[in-house]
Amino acid sequence: MSKGLGTTVGRSSRRRILRLAGGGITMAALGAGLTGCEDELATGGEGSTPPPRSASPEDGKAPADGKVPEPLWTKSTSAQTYGDNDELVAVDGVVIASGDPLAAFDGATGEERWSLPDGAVPGAPLLLGDGTLYLESGKYDGSVAGYVPGSGKETWRSRLGKEYRQPRPVAVDGEQVYVIAEILEADGSSHTNVIAALNSGTGKVAWKEQRDLGTQQNGIHAAVQGRYLVYTDFKNNLTVRDTATGKQVWTQKTTKTSYGPFVVHQDLVIVPQGQRLQAFALSDGSEKWSVRTEEFTGFREPSLLEDVLYIADSARTLWAVEPGTGKKIWQSTALKDASAQVPRQFVKVGGTLYGATDLDEQGGIHAFDAKTGGLRWTFNDKSGDYHAWLVATDGKRVYALHGKKLHALPA
Repeated sequence: MSKGLGTTVGRSSRRRILRLAGGGITMAALGAGLTGCEDELATGGEGSTPPPRSASPEDGKAPADGKVPEPLWTKSTSAQTYGDNDELVAVDGVVIASGDPLAAFDGATGEERWSLPDGAVPGAPLLLGDGTLYLESGKYDGSVAGYVPGSGKETWRSRLGKEYRQPRPVAVDGEQVYVIAEILEADGSSHTNVIAALNSGTGKVAWKEQRDLGTQQNGIHAAVQGRYLVYTDFKNNLTVRDTATGKQVWTQKTTKTSYGPFVVHQDLVIVPQGQRLQAFALSDGSEKWSVRTEEFTGFREPSLLEDVLYIADSARTLWAVEPGTGKKIWQSTALKDASAQVPRQFVKVGGTLYGATDLDEQGGIHAFDAKTGGLRWTFNDKSGDYHAWLVATDGKRVYALHGKKLHALPA
């Protein structure tokens, strides 16, 4: 499976509205006005108490259960994020958060390795493929560029054409970068958009296909699996195209998307749709399995890690599921027992599963036992920043981004 799966473009989702309100409106008011009863179930109670902090772990090792680690280092960054999973990456010994200037920090020390003014559009996805970091140009010049993650050196640049406005990369595999762009009219307006593939070696356009009238170039979540390019959008479409030709293989309406990432596994695309988690065949869109959570609750965003699908629901139950069959491996109520926030992004190191929460109160970075779902500890910087937490790992450390603060935690 290639890097860049489940990537996102477009920042007009309900989650973005909630975050950007930040400054003059209380989170209590926003939660009541925008999220509804499902999201209320996901928030922790006022009286819940996080585990006590411990001293820094010896030799950078992860602490014992119930002991919250101190950061190995903390840095202020130029991060400008909207809470999507692909805005923080750890690769080639550096950790990078979407922002302007785009900056890479040494994973071990936190020292800045390189900085790139106008390198990326703030909040845009950081797509990794075949050792290259692909970015939508922050100069808004209609180009897409590729860089060496460890050094920031530019190695590739491509343009879709003057008749298109600001191509936005949505996914990448070993051969192509997939972009969506507005089609310009003579008067400079745009009513339609195009999806296209750019050759990651030459930068030439491999194919381009106009999307249906009424579709949007924003709000796209995309993934590549073999010969299939899969994406969803704000119009509740689930679409699969052939990566070689761009031709549509199939499309269908989804009943209720989470406006977050989905996952692909072998020949399946797995999509959370409110109370149901459904798996469809990539070849023809037929349903292969479905899992249902409790009434009046909904599934959040899934993560596929080491062939296990991890997902939480709004009733604060954490699930581990076999992605090929939908069979439950385990369920944990540890979040509910601790009155803790629901995580919406996961990474895994060894036997520990790390989850990043959306809203901050009683949230942060949760550490779970990957075999049982038991809650080991929760890290929170107590800043009260309204931005969602983001998490990434290089297998040695866990990186937690909260607003403009980047923390390195022992894994």
